[in-house]
Amino acid sequence: MNKQMTSAVLMTCLMLPVHAVAVEGIRKIVRADGVIEYTNISSGQSRSTGSISKSRSRKKNTYESIYKYRESNGVLTFSDKKPKKGTQFATLKFACFACNPSSSVNWHNTPLNLTSYTVDVSQSAKKYAVDPALVRAVMHAESFFNSLAVSSQGAQGLMQLMPATAKELGVSNALDAAQNIQGGVKYLGVLLAMYQGDVSRATAAYNAGPGAVRKYSGIPPYAETQAYVKRVGILHKRYQRAIP
Repeated sequence: MNKQMTSAVLMTCLMLPVHAVAVEGIRKIVRADGVIEYTNISSGQSRSTGSISKSRSRKKNTYESIYKYRESNGVLTFSDKKPKKGTQFATLKFACFACNPSSSVNWHNTPLNLTSYTVDVSQSAKKYAVDPALVRAVMHAESFFNSLAVSSQGAQGLMQLMPATAKELGVSNALDAAQNIQGGVKYLGVLLAMYQGDVSRATAAYNAGPGAVRKYSGIPPYAETQAYVKRVGILHKRYQRAIP
């Protein structure tokens, strides 16, 4: 990756969202009563122009569900509150698979996925000099290989890319598996270069952002991030042993 591209990606990583997250026209709104809603209806409120690759609220349940439904007036709404009985809805959004500190999953024996997206993983890993076992570990931790996963913070796809970061990485559609993998692996390559190959710091930055890693001179003291780094580490070693 050239220096200009690397600089652009890292600048994106260090910028924080202020009021809202917009994903392809969908805005996140925090109402006065604390209810979080997602809508595609425009508003006079200003949007945040900043973004961070992997910033998640530390106060929110990392496994919250987001519901998609239409109001009686036809407005398409995205909310973390389950719609009233009788309303048709779809559950669309959830957070990082491995980020819940109280997860009961046994990461030492949870089934691995060695077959999905084999060509894309192999090609991107080779192109950006990233261990393919680490790519699979991150994909497993982030979305459990769900190419349509979208988190409550707007992170998208297999490797959970934030929209602004995806754009900087040349990803026009983060829900397209091939594009998402290439962008996510490219970003992992940038982080690994930044931390001289330190996988723990690189994955901590992938989860919490390089700014948090810099602030704490290492893995941030966030329960989510510490759990994430540990679990990615376990998965990484298991995928290394399993991949021929």
